[in-house]
Amino acid sequence: MLGPDYRNLFSDARLSNRGLHLLRGLFKHGTGTIQTIAQNRAEQKGYYRFLNNPKVTEDALIAEMSSRCGVHAKGKTVLCIQDTSEANFFSHTNRLKPNCGFGFIDAVKKGIGFKLHPNLVVDAATLMPYGFAGIQLWHRTTESSQQPKHRERLPIEQKESNKWLEGNRIAQQHLQQAANVIIVQDREGDIYEQFATNWGPNVFLLIRSRWNRGLIDGDKLWDKLAATSSKGVYSCIIEEDTHKKVASRAATFEVRIVQVMLQCPNRKPLALAKQSLPVYAISTTEITPGVQDPVEWKLLTTWPIETFEDTIQVIQWYQCRWMIEEVFRVVKKECFDIESSELESGWAIRKLTLMILDTVIKLFQMHIAYEQPEGEDLPATLVFEAAEMECLKAAGKKLNGKTIKLANPHTPDSIKEATWIIARLGGWKGYQSQRKFGMTTLLNGLKKFYEVYDGWKMAVDVGTR
Repeated sequence: MLGPDYRNLFSDARLSNRGLHLLRGLFKHGTGTIQTIAQNRAEQKGYYRFLNNPKVTEDALIAEMSSRCGVHAKGKTVLCIQDTSEANFFSHTNRLKPNCGFGFIDAVKKGIGFKLHPNLVVDAATLMPYGFAGIQLWHRTTESSQQPKHRERLPIEQKESNKWLEGNRIAQQHLQQAANVIIVQDREGDIYEQFATNWGPNVFLLIRSRWNRGLIDGDKLWDKLAATSSKGVYSCIIEEDTHKKVASRAATFEVRIVQVMLQCPNRKPLALAKQSLPVYAISTTEITPGVQDPVEWKLLTTWPIETFEDTIQVIQWYQCRWMIEEVFRVVKKECFDIESSELESGWAIRKLTLMILDTVIKLFQMHIAYEQPEGEDLPATLVFEAAEMECLKAAGKKLNGKTIKLANPHTPDSIKEATWIIARLGGWKGYQSQRKFGMTTLLNGLKKFYEVYDGWKMAVDVGTR
């Protein structure tokens, strides 16, 4: 996979080099705090100047990431997972400069910050992340925060919810060479305009239903689904949810599916009064005995469905929404903690956020690559330099246990071999019975590795003099 190419991005070689060094520092230290990343005061000032330089624009950073993603996705069937999050900096209000790229947000308490809406692109078969095919960043002004009367009758272009359609257009632009693009959105994306737009021959929608919409035959969507006979059942494991205190369980689901045409809502502008595309409506309802709060999803998709197996595939694709939720969690809270940034300019924080998103893709590639079947190993040089691999191998020898079960079982010089070592350094014990390591463990392992690597490199440099 190609790495970032900043050579001609800012029309300044020094800026390009500084940007690449900052990306490297984000990966090594797993934090969004410049004071921690910089090795000295001069480097710290250099990073501040880079992020505040008007030549370093959000558009340039996003364009480079999107172009790179398009190259990776060429010829592939990919999921383009969209969602919106917001970064809240209300506790930093007195430190932030005025007119700095922040505005009012939807925080439970009074908040100020910005919103981001990325298009995360992953391989539909392997879930390997290819990057972002566009990222929308914006902040609300005082005027845009007001709720006008009869807002529901405004054209979609005048609403913030246009982000979903704009996200589709941006993805379509950057993923032209992909074989198929499946747009995956949660219930907020259930907007009629999406289903009344022909997105092109290789773009398909997969959106969770939010409304019991009217159909052109006079029926209601959910009512028609409920009246449809069951197409079959399937089983899967529902993972543990520590936040909701829900234990892992084996679950059984019943599936219904029907093809429909959606009726244009009466409140929509007359110019939009046209039929929707043919849409498959799917319901998947948990029927596991004894479950108090069964899972139920209703999905809408334009992906062609001919068999029961096709239906299960669509449901599994929607389940991949967890990946973008994990991206937001890593960027905002547990790891990079962008909301604790010491920067005083919102514009600089927004650019730093984009670079963190780029770094997170690299971490996800390590995490997902480790789950791939043996024999499909990617080379470790996609993530680590040759000198770093030498140090990793030396560290790996000490981490190998005395039994086969505790030895690194993976192909030499592969991402899997390197990821196993990093996870062990992060506290993972390596037992098959142990819970699979997560992103936080990988970040902790990377921090520890680069501490070791700095000392190892110093020893090598001294020994060669």
